[in-house]
Amino acid sequence: MRQFLRRIAGEAHDERNFVKKAVNWALRDIGKARPGVRREAVALARKLAASEDASERWVGRDALREFGKKGLA
Repeated sequence: MRQFLRRIAGEAHDERNFVKKAVNWALRDIGKARPGVRREAVALARKLAASEDASERWVGRDALREFGKKGLA
């Protein structure tokens, strides 16, 4: 799963709507379904949410919102 987190981090800057959504869904699903890498997924979401890049910020904030709803963040 960690290799997917690296890929998510590398693609989160893509502005295309479907790519942005796919990256977001992947990050959220990994964080919710994999307790072993949940901490890393939340850390990546926080890093992306603090980014200067608008797409990365959107992905990170949305993932953190979802993690918060599930009590994971």
